[in-house]
Amino acid sequence: MQEAITHLSQTDPVLRRIIDRVGDYRIEFREPEFATLVRSIVYQQLSGRVAAVIFGRLLQAAGGKLTPDRILKLRPARMRTLGLSTQKTAYIRDLARHTRDGRVVFEELDGLSDEEVIERLTIVKGIGVWTAHMFLIFALRRTNVLPTGDLGVRTAIQKAWGLTELPKPVEMEKLAERWHPYCTVASWYLWRSLEGDGKV
Repeated sequence: MQEAITHLSQTDPVLRRIIDRVGDYRIEFREPEFATLVRSIVYQQLSGRVAAVIFGRLLQAAGGKLTPDRILKLRPARMRTLGLSTQKTAYIRDLARHTRDGRVVFEELDGLSDEEVIERLTIVKGIGVWTAHMFLIFALRRTNVLPTGDLGVRTAIQKAWGLTELPKPVEMEKLAERWHPYCTVASWYLWRSLEGDGKV
């Protein structure tokens, strides 16, 4: 990973200052599996602390292991008592059905391009491009993902580059041209510059 850090430091002086301040690259990965994507849905638009409690309850209700069959055996009303919204309950159940029926095959994702992974995952209700980007970064460990819809990355760019408003995706892509092929590493440093982490 030193190669990535050297590249980013040499091509972008603003990012170099962030790298110097943050220090070592210590990204934490998750397994590219069903449970990771369920976790990602639970964490959408919630604080990390609240989401962790709800996810823990869901895991316990499913007998300590999240599988499509175990999710589908839980009644929607039961899932809502765990703290899940009606919408997130529907999303998680839709993911479970897609996985059970072979429309989403986690074992195949590693062999696909980023664009193909996004296409496969976003057929599930409640999984948008942001969630797919997080899965690419934290589960599939792709090194060149720029999550243009992530508020943390957008806020960090606005702050570090002194912009008057949050950058739009096209502006982020233009700025990130010099970061290739290490946009993931750049994004991680941008998150850390706000003293926060991306979540999957």
